[in-house]
Amino acid sequence: MKKQQTGFTLIELAIVLVIIGLLLGGVLKGQELINSAKVKNMASDFKNIQVYIYGYQDKFKALPGDDHAAAAHVGGTNALSAGETQNAIIEGNWNSTSTNDESYMFWQHVRLAGLAAGSTDVAAATYIQRNADGGQIGVQSVSGFTAVTTLPTAGGISGSFVICSDGILGKFAKQLDTTLDDGVGNTGSVRVVVNGTPSTGVAAPVDSTPYLVCLAF
Repeated sequence: MKKQQTGFTLIELAIVLVIIGLLLGGVLKGQELINSAKVKNMASDFKNIQVYIYGYQDKFKALPGDDHAAAAHVGGTNALSAGETQNAIIEGNWNSTSTNDESYMFWQHVRLAGLAAGSTDVAAATYIQRNADGGQIGVQSVSGFTAVTTLPTAGGISGSFVICSDGILGKFAKQLDTTLDDGVGNTGSVRVVVNGTPSTGVAAPVDSTPYLVCLAF
């Protein structure tokens, strides 16, 4: 008696391949949606900080961080670095970790004013603002800013304030630049640079390399 052969038929193999294709397509589409949501979240950071500044300024006639009547306005504290007075400049580096700097106190002031969510305890581990990838995000006045060239005549940025967000992969940095500006990392109001290496920006960021993305306004 002839033994019956076992194994997959061509139809069964085709069905399996179709199922695998559908699963892979779903995974890739899901990852694409996750990446898109991440970029939208990062773009919102840049837009929201501008709203915080203008909202606070409209209500208290002072800049958050630079407000030396913060105790009366929002129950906050003042920056204490020498020479930091209320002069319409948010002094200190965007990524400062010093409670003495106006750029650091910025977050306490806008949170106490109800404009932003987050800890108002300047000593808390969660006080520093983070982007969707965990990089630090902050703001300062263009005056004193060094991460990106600030001389327009040399291809640098211009404006009153600059918002920076660190640790952003190149593939996201390019999407951010396209969403917020001209899509080129070394021109316009958005610049993509290697943190710690001041320049006018990287025209075409490498997808897998983390960058500092800064927006001047």
